[in-house]
Amino acid sequence: MEKLCYDCPRKCGIDRSIKKGFCGEGDKIRVAKTLENFMWEEPCISGNKGALAIFFSGCNLRCEFCQNFEISHIGKGESYSAEEFRAYLESFDLTRFDSIDLITPTQFSSLLIEALADFNSPIPIVWNSGGYENVEMIKKLAKVVDVFLPDFKFYESELSSLLAKAPNYFEVASEALKAMKDCKKNNIFKDGILTEGVLIRHLVLPGHIKDSLRLLEFIAKEINKPFVSLMGQFTPIRGRIKEGLKPLEYKLILSHAEKLGLSEGYFQELESASENFIPQF
Repeated sequence: MEKLCYDCPRKCGIDRSIKKGFCGEGDKIRVAKTLENFMWEEPCISGNKGALAIFFSGCNLRCEFCQNFEISHIGKGESYSAEEFRAYLESFDLTRFDSIDLITPTQFSSLLIEALADFNSPIPIVWNSGGYENVEMIKKLAKVVDVFLPDFKFYESELSSLLAKAPNYFEVASEALKAMKDCKKNNIFKDGILTEGVLIRHLVLPGHIKDSLRLLEFIAKEINKPFVSLMGQFTPIRGRIKEGLKPLEYKLILSHAEKLGLSEGYFQELESASENFIPQF
């Protein structure tokens, strides 16, 4: 990490060895929890063996409805230097998993690039982020990670400002998404596992269907051969959205995706909207 942190679009410009930025983290990689053989990702990520899922502490978005609130907002876990984190990865028999799933890693981008440099993983390394990324950082990350798994959360500035204090979310995330696709132009699969490429996730928010429709339209128009994952799993645990997604709302989203030709990917069942699907920290 640079002495002054500009890892993400917040561009705090502070020395994280002295002061924490918006993400709530210092100058070391902090791992909140590691789950082995994690099966709760899309089939091309989890595969048959599951992922080595590494949940990082803190977040550069800190959405008020986050299901991992305990680690994204409060923060917890063990801290590692870049060298120590690399050794941590090397302590696992990686052939026991189908991917390395780096979950909410953006706030440690520079350190993770350092840790993963020349790291020859036998399985794909997945950058599982909120999509709020610097284009320059994406280009660097593309050299050390195999798969980008970004959330594409908000279209309207008012909504992203209200729920994530990021009024420029769409402006930033849309450019980051295009950069990811420029770096990983083709999705490559081996035995059903995405070994290289981009899988775009979108969680549909109850009461904000128009926002989702606009995001889907952008994807269909601007992203070449998009591979998408639409999720209806919103669980009203905290924040100002108090209800779950209505079946009719989700049906409208799925119908619009079909009309736009977004047929490659995954379309979640509403039964997934349950606290039982949230990892315990």
